[in-house]
Formats: sequence, C-alpha cells, structure tokens
Amino acid sequence: MADRSRRRAGTARSAGRRRSSYLASRLGIALKDSRIALALTQAEASDRAGVSQTFWSAVERGLGTAASLETLAACAAAVETQLAAFVEARPGSDLPRDIAHLRGQAAIVTFAEPGGWRARVEHSIDPASRRSRSVDVILDRSALAEVAVVELVDLFADGGDVMRGLADKVAVGRRSAPGLRVAGLLVLRATRRNRLLMTELRPLVEARFPASSSDWIAALRSPSHRMPTADGFVWARVDGTSLFAARRRG
Repeated sequence: MADRSRRRAGTARSAGRRRSSYLASRLGIALKDSRIALALTQAEASDRAGVSQTFWSAVERGLGTAASLETLAACAAAVETQLAAFVEARPGSDLPRDIAHLRGQAAIVTFAEPGGWRARVEHSIDPASRRSRSVDVILDRSALAEVAVVELVDLFADGGDVMRGLADKVAVGRRSAPGLRVAGLLVLRATRRNRLLMTELRPLVEARFPASSSDWIAALRSPSHRMPTADGFVWARVDGTSLFAARRRG
C-alpha cells in the first residue's frame, strides 16, 4: 500500500514538473509578445516589474518555473497582461496577438463618438485589388461633410513607410469622396521609444503633419468643431484608453 502511494506521488510530481514547464513556456511567450506590442525593451519591462533584466529574459525563455506567483503576476502586470489567462490551456484563454492594436482602434472609435463621427474599422479602400489595403479607422460625419482617414501606429519602425502609406490612403479617400473634406490623422502609441523618436524627428513630423494636434482633438470631441484641412498627428495612451494632443514647438 505504501509503495503504491509513493508511486502515485512520484507520478503526480512528474506530471506537475511537465505541467509547470509547459505553463512557464506559455507565460514566457505571452510576456514577450505583450512587451513587443508595447514597444518596450526587456530592461524597461523588468524595471516596471521590479525584477532584473536577467530574470526577465529567463522568464521569456520559459525558465520561470521557480518564480513565485507574486513575481510572475508583477511581470504580467508590467506588460498589461493578465497572468490568469495563461494558467490554464483553455481555448480562448489567450489574448489576441494584436490586442494592443485592437484596444487602440477601440479608443479612437470611443473618443470620437461625442463629435458625432461614424466609425468604420479596418475599412478596405481597394477591395478589387489582389492585395486589398485597409484603413485602421475611417471616421465620417455627414453633417459637416468630413472624412478622417485614421491610421494607428504601435511601433514607429519605418517612418517613411508610415507617412507615405497615410498619404496614399488619404489620396484614395479624396478620389472616392469628391466634394467632401478628407484629411489624414496619424495616431501613435505614446510609448517611451516612440516619444523619443518623435522628439528627435520633430521638424520632419511637423512638416509632414502641419495641422494643429489640439484642433484635431477638438474636432474629434466636438460636433461643431471643423476638422483641420491638413493631416495631423496625436498620441494614444499606452493603455489604449484615450487620445491626447502632441505638443508643438513655440
């Protein structure tokens, strides 16, 4: 009887080790995906969590089996991830890989509602093309005959591509909506990395997006405030809850 109990205990411990390794691997992948989505370095994420970068790197590689639940929960919170979603391998327990982008799109739609805007998300601008392109959010309000082509950028990695892409989509919008005022709005997630880049590239950004950021914010929020005629740029909060104006020189 005692031998049978020991065998059962040994089997349970072995299964527990396999299960903990599997869960640690899942958590590591989730933390890395969430960190990249937030455009954070390992050093920045580990600083948020109050752990060393070496420890964070090990957890991302699936080596966090010996860490306490409190520490792992702190790591998850540092990248806006719920630890509970990765404890059990249930279908649907994982957050979408593009959750940060989806939250940003939702923030744009919600933010513009008081201004009387109608939103269309992931709106195709050339559906007949073999590789159809889409706009993150199209905002339109018939009362003022205005259309805003809104592009949300999580990571400002290829600035030239972002600027050309928005200009191209605005041009398509103007051709397809003659008689309407059409302008583009770049919404950039306000991560530390993106803020530093925008500061460094400020003259270029202000030349490409000359409209007042404050005017764009006012137009989105107020049904009577006219949309700027020129393209603009505003920030999205990292947690995806709201938008705010970018400061300009002078």
